[in-house]
Amino acid sequence: MNVLVMGIGNLLLQDEGAGVRVIEEFERTYQPMGGVELLDGGTSGIELLYYIQGKDVLILIDVVRCGYPWGTLSRFEGADVPALFQQKISPHQLGISDLLATARLTDSLPKKIVLLGIEPKCIDTGLELTDEIAANIGRLSGMIADELTALGLSVTPRGEKLCVTTIL
Repeated sequence: MNVLVMGIGNLLLQDEGAGVRVIEEFERTYQPMGGVELLDGGTSGIELLYYIQGKDVLILIDVVRCGYPWGTLSRFEGADVPALFQQKISPHQLGISDLLATARLTDSLPKKIVLLGIEPKCIDTGLELTDEIAANIGRLSGMIADELTALGLSVTPRGEKLCVTTIL
């Protein structure tokens, strides 16, 4: 199974960069086994088509405004994902909306699409996440591990020794 886990967002706009920060946290915390590619999609759009072609599953991580309290984590799947990107809160989300539409038209859209989101507090200019968002980056990273595990893929916490048995 080929899975792409892609964090998207703008690191220069505080909480808007949460998707990218989650990918960084996931890489520090977990080691997925085989078939999983992690990507910092930044503020790219249609140019990401190359990366999603041939994937069975696409897991996107981004900020999502749904009217919930700041820092609330959410999960969307299937047709709900492109619909959410049409309700853009930032310019890069227009690019992701175009990416998903183009992938559908070119028959490159992965069969399964999941969006793991976090409700932003502030998307003003700044390099630091707000406290409410920063406090949930680890939980969102754990949601990625849960998604991969639900797909039948092995995810090992870093620092945990793998048990290898030798039979003589």
